Amino acid sequence: MLLETWLAFFAACWIISLSPGAGAIASMSCGLQHGFVRGYWNALGLQLGLIMQIAVIAAGVGAILAASATAFQVIKWFGVVYLLYLAVKQWRALPTDISEEADGRPVGKASTLVLRGFLVNVSNPKALVFMLAVLPQFIDPHAPLLAQYLTIGATMVAVDMIVMAGYTGLAAKVLRLLRTPRQQRRMNRTFAGLFVGAATLLATLRRVPA
Repeated sequence: MLLETWLAFFAACWIISLSPGAGAIASMSCGLQHGFVRGYWNALGLQLGLIMQIAVIAAGVGAILAASATAFQVIKWFGVVYLLYLAVKQWRALPTDISEEADGRPVGKASTLVLRGFLVNVSNPKALVFMLAVLPQFIDPHAPLLAQYLTIGATMVAVDMIVMAGYTGLAAKVLRLLRTPRQQRRMNRTFAGLFVGAATLLATLRRVPA
């Protein structure tokens, strides 16, 4: 991949990652509930989902999924249901004691948070279709494809990890300001509403005819 092409892709990665979506909402939600260090496991799961989507596209399966109405609908509605499930969990999350004497944050298993992030990304057909449309623009068909996809994958993951660290850390800082159960409930319900909004947007997604 030429340096000029990589720089253009690098800039595109920042725009894509900074755009608010289900991954950003999930990262902020985990930062709010678990703090930065524990909540960042969710971001690692997001990257695993991203890597799988890039691998699917590199293998040529992405084009098949994008062209299959059935596969598209199955992935889409799985994503909708999962985001609604996260909304319910967020709505029902109990306030925590965040005084200096208390730990103040639910521990949460690292594996559970990784799986949560993975499912959020891998069940988003919009991201798959978007990458299927965008990534080929930066691929030279006459050069070795594996090296190019490895470069693309490493760049996207590195940028997204930085951005999701920002979202997670920002929410973790906000938690320190939520001293009362009432404030925490309001914040939890705000994020629940954001998950519902993301699910609604995903439900309205239509496959572009071939």
